[in-house]
Amino acid sequence: MHPDIQTYNRQQAPEDRDVCSRLAEEIDQHLPDAESKLWHAHPVWFLEGNPIVGYSKLKHCVRLLFWSGQTFGESGLRNEGSFKAAEVRYTAAEQIDVENLRRWLGKARDIQWDYKNIVRRKGRLERLK
Repeated sequence: MHPDIQTYNRQQAPEDRDVCSRLAEEIDQHLPDAESKLWHAHPVWFLEGNPIVGYSKLKHCVRLLFWSGQTFGESGLRNEGSFKAAEVRYTAAEQIDVENLRRWLGKARDIQWDYKNIVRRKGRLERLK
C-alpha cells in the first residue's frame, strides 16, 4: 500500500479507519497493476494515468467512488456528478460487501472512460477499451 494512503487511513477516526483500510486492501489486491497515490488529498488508483477508483472521508461516512461506475450496470452504486462516476457510502467496515466490491473493481478495470484527457477534450469523455 502506498505510504501516503497508509497515513491517510491512520488519520481517520477508528470506524472510518477500518473502512478505509479494508477498501485499500481490497483495491490493492484486485488491481495489482494500478498506481495508487493521494490525489486532491484522497486515495485514488489509476490505470495508465486514468483515475478509476478512490475513496474519501465525508462528514458522516466514507465514500467509495468509481469514475466510470455509471456504466457498470450495478444497482448497488449511486450516480455521482455530471460525468460517469458512481459511488457507495459506508459508515462501518461490516457494510462492505466484498463480493460486490470485487465485481465492481473488475468492472472498473474493464470499463473505463478517459478522464485523463477530459481537460484537453474540453469536458468531453470518450470510452476506453
